[in-house]
Amino acid sequence: MDPLATVDYAKDTTYAFMLGAHAAGHEVFYLPAGGITLEGNRGRFAAVPVVPHDDPEHLFDVSPGVVLSDDDVDVIFIRNNPPFDAHYLMNTWLLDPLTDRMAIINSPAAIRSANEKLWAMQFPDLMPPTLVTQTRNEFDRFLKEHGTIVTKPTDGFGGQGVFILHQEDPNALVVFETLSENETRHIILQGLVPEAIHGDKRILLLDGEILGAVLRVHGENDHRNNFFAGGHAVPTELTERDREIAATLKPYLLQQELHFVGIDVLGDALIEVNVTSPTCLQEINRITGRRLEQQVIAFAEALASRKHRSTV
Repeated sequence: MDPLATVDYAKDTTYAFMLGAHAAGHEVFYLPAGGITLEGNRGRFAAVPVVPHDDPEHLFDVSPGVVLSDDDVDVIFIRNNPPFDAHYLMNTWLLDPLTDRMAIINSPAAIRSANEKLWAMQFPDLMPPTLVTQTRNEFDRFLKEHGTIVTKPTDGFGGQGVFILHQEDPNALVVFETLSENETRHIILQGLVPEAIHGDKRILLLDGEILGAVLRVHGENDHRNNFFAGGHAVPTELTERDREIAATLKPYLLQQELHFVGIDVLGDALIEVNVTSPTCLQEINRITGRRLEQQVIAFAEALASRKHRSTV
């Protein structure tokens, strides 16, 4: 995960997982950047023991660092925040040889192969019209065809770099040039989903099943619903289309060991599949009165048990 000093008591899903693991009687360790060592096919972890507290004024008791072998560790949660960069990529490579011996949420190989904004394009019937390009002619054609579109980078997060463009918008070309860095980087174009004005639904999936959902609603002067961009959470109901989307994704998520995933749905359309460090668990907890982290930790326990039996 990112440094302990960055933890937000009221928002961080990772923090909720730590509280849930501690409440279930497990030892919790923070693994800082650069803490993984691989020798042959065996791993060591320069980790920091922490005892989390459900107290905004006292989040953790932190002990001196220790070195753990892969025999000492039952479960690893990969919870670094996006973007997926060179450090993130290296972590997935270092963890690859360990996947047969311990539970890793989510699979390093799957995180590496599943771009959060592109992976869903294998399900075109679930998505709005979507184009990935770095070519000006393709951009012009798509904008003319759809009239109003959303543009965003392929590796953005938190709503950064997301624009709504209209065909007559005098800024359309400069937005394209900026995001594509003058036709040198691919960007994503999507037809505008009208229901976006009402917010986007974040649905958390655990082992392919719906864990909970919340509607993220944008602020007064912003079209982006992301919490990072000033959005806020309100209760929501799951629709038959939501359940259809989740059911369609489930076998693919299970096959790739994408255990804890957050999908974003606008109206009836799937927009993204978030696999790196999906959030919104705390917001769902507050709205529903549930403690969803307990279910996630129970799943992690069962997964670790299956991994242990397969290696004995």
